[in-house]
Amino acid sequence: QVQPVESGGGLVRPGGSLRLSCAASGSLFSMYAMGWYRQAPGKQRELVARISAGSNTNYADSVKGRFTISRDNAKNTVYLQMNSLKPEDTAVYYCCAENQFIATLKYWGQGTQVTVSS
Repeated sequence: QVQPVESGGGLVRPGGSLRLSCAASGSLFSMYAMGWYRQAPGKQRELVARISAGSNTNYADSVKGRFTISRDNAKNTVYLQMNSLKPEDTAVYYCCAENQFIATLKYWGQGTQVTVSS
């Protein structure tokens, strides 16, 4: 069992940058693929970026080239560096841990609000 906790959200002007962090408790962090999801009001939750236990990454087309996901297993932390932010990036961002051996075991953080507005 892991417990992800997100931080780093806030209000940013268009074109600005923000770095989100997700700290996950537990001693088996390296066994989990980690994903960042977001949900805007009235919209479905969508995958933004994912990093596997082996550090392979993939991104939604809407953020490719602007966002970067990374992980530090020694710190049990995954990051999402967001650059060139747009108003349509406004959403609650959630961190999710997925056991690499049992894919149905997923653990969600509480979310952190990102607002991009001038």
